[in-house]
Amino acid sequence: SATQIPPPVFFLSLASTARRDPTVSRKVKTIPLGEGWWGAGEKPLSEDQKIYPFTVQTSDKEIEDLYERIDRTRYTDPLEDSRFHYGFNSTHLKKVVSYWRHEFDWKKQVAVLNQYPHFKTRIEGLDVHFIHVRPPHRENQKVLPLMMVHGWPGSFYEFYKILPLLTQNHDGIAFEVICPSIPGYGFSEASHKQGFNSFAAARIFLTLMERLGFSQFYLQGGDWGSLITTNMSQMKPHCVKGLHLNMCMSTRGFKVLLSLMIGPYLPFLVGFSREDVRRLFPFFEKNVYSILRESGYMHIQATKPDTAGCGVNDSPVGLAAYILEKFSSWTDMKNRDLVDGGLERKFSLDDLLTNVMIYWTTGSVISSMRFYKENLQSNPDNRVDAKTGIFVPTGLAAFPDELMHTPKSWAQIRYRDIRSYTFMPRGGHFPAFEEPQLLANDIVQFVKKVEKF
Repeated sequence: SATQIPPPVFFLSLASTARRDPTVSRKVKTIPLGEGWWGAGEKPLSEDQKIYPFTVQTSDKEIEDLYERIDRTRYTDPLEDSRFHYGFNSTHLKKVVSYWRHEFDWKKQVAVLNQYPHFKTRIEGLDVHFIHVRPPHRENQKVLPLMMVHGWPGSFYEFYKILPLLTQNHDGIAFEVICPSIPGYGFSEASHKQGFNSFAAARIFLTLMERLGFSQFYLQGGDWGSLITTNMSQMKPHCVKGLHLNMCMSTRGFKVLLSLMIGPYLPFLVGFSREDVRRLFPFFEKNVYSILRESGYMHIQATKPDTAGCGVNDSPVGLAAYILEKFSSWTDMKNRDLVDGGLERKFSLDDLLTNVMIYWTTGSVISSMRFYKENLQSNPDNRVDAKTGIFVPTGLAAFPDELMHTPKSWAQIRYRDIRSYTFMPRGGHFPAFEEPQLLANDIVQFVKKVEKF
């Protein structure tokens, strides 16, 4: 809104565009695809377009190096009764690190990662990693391709618990799921050149779907994934059958400002439900001050990622504290009041540390942080995607503990064809990781509406 301090980067004003449909004007604006080359050196005349199988691997040497670094960690005592209000409490951090050092089995978790088929293919000079999971063959089953895109500080591993749910048969529908790693995250090669932003990621993922043989498909995302999949929908709306988001941000402007003034008193006049009012107000406390308290990381990563990343790329314990603090507070802000950050209320330490290890073993935390700087080089409201509407069928899942709430009436300013808007009963910023069944159910009901099942 006009009164709002710019939120964290994953709340960049998500934009919109029109689907190429006979019912939509031919003059609909889309984002130009453009082109890019992000590999080292000059662009070659041709590029290998084959898709190669990939296997996650580890070694005794890699694990020994991890243990040596963990054993040399230097801790600072926490302030009395500070819990998680100053960040990751070092008393609890020692317990997590003790588990990591003495009980966590990385070789076992590598086998877990390899339970789904991994692949790599070269696009715009980068080796792009993805997993590709097909449903079992069944008679009279319609298989729909679905790409799911993660954010920061997550990874493709966030989707491991939702994959078996989506590949089940849902009254004749099942999904063939593609989960790529954003370039610079995990096993996807990082850009060697400046400027790799959400448009570049969106274009690369559109090329990936084309290379896999899909002319039409569904998209799903949260955090950076919501921005990337939104951009994909703006670039090639005729390819996107439907867009499902578990996070989106409204536009700013008079309508939003007016609704903030009237909403608490006459919510029905501005399209607010009682639940919208409960989640939004008091507005400054829930959507300005709360965001200020949680967005320091964003300002650092959007300005000097290489400086900030140097320490966490060198210290596994520093990396774990930096990443896992987000899985505490972004799951539920009330976790800051707990001595253990509530980490194991929704996650197992094995799952949390597996995500950390994907960043650690690939040395990708700095390149993942750079994505903030590349997307915040200028005012987000002046980007072309902020000025382009989205007309692909859209489904929104509003989880109650997401960092900011976007009412349907605000979302409709950009997303012009909302087929489904669900107030989810529980869950926060990482729903595929936290509440896979809830998210799967919402994706399925949205797609059934689009497919008219």
